[in-house]
Amino acid sequence: MIARTLSKTVVFSKPFLLKGVDRILPAGDYRVVTDEELIEGLSFPAYRRVATMILPSGGSGSRRSRAMRDEHAIRSDIERMGAFI
Repeated sequence: MIARTLSKTVVFSKPFLLKGVDRILPAGDYRVVTDEELIEGLSFPAYRRVATMILPSGGSGSRRSRAMRDEHAIRSDIERMGAFI
């Protein structure tokens, strides 16, 4: 199975809350990482998302600071908080 990883940096100017995370996260740069896998058997390349994570940029992505979420929920939180992509 062929897979790829996409990464974007998002900047939060204020501390923020993510649904499903039980603490306030500090303002700063965060990476939104999306893993996708190739859908086989099609006549053109198409990918499906299999995981989306948000983690501090430059950090180790420890369990305490990483959140695995549905991409639509992450986008909704980013838009709601007015973060910069």
